[in-house]
Amino acid sequence: MIQFESRTGELTGNPRDVYDFVTDLRNLRQFLKGNSLDGFNIEKERCSFRFPAVGNVDLHLAEKEPFSKVLYSGTALTSNQFSLQLSISDKENGKSGIKVKLSADLNPFLKMVASEPIKRFLEELVSEMEKFRGWNRSNA
Repeated sequence: MIQFESRTGELTGNPRDVYDFVTDLRNLRQFLKGNSLDGFNIEKERCSFRFPAVGNVDLHLAEKEPFSKVLYSGTALTSNQFSLQLSISDKENGKSGIKVKLSADLNPFLKMVASEPIKRFLEELVSEMEKFRGWNRSNA
């Protein structure tokens, strides 16, 4: 498994609100504005979409630890397994920290092709989460 990790972002919501928001996959669209994704099919605990350089992605909520961890599991290109983990930490003044880790089972060629788009995706995801101000409400 190859791992990609984001920087730690600082969010305006408290850990409980962030956790509640991100455990509903319908809210994921809120953070993907800047990405060129299409073909969204989204439900509370699963979604699918098309991601550049990776193709079709199917994602579902796999595990959650209240207020600290959310793990999504999925497949890309119909057979490559991956996981996307959000680690939520408590910060001062009612804020949260967020770190995103993507682990993927990629062959050497796919690693070469997908590494930069994945790194860019993680950075954009954390940046969009930092800009967001509606953690205490669902935008599904």
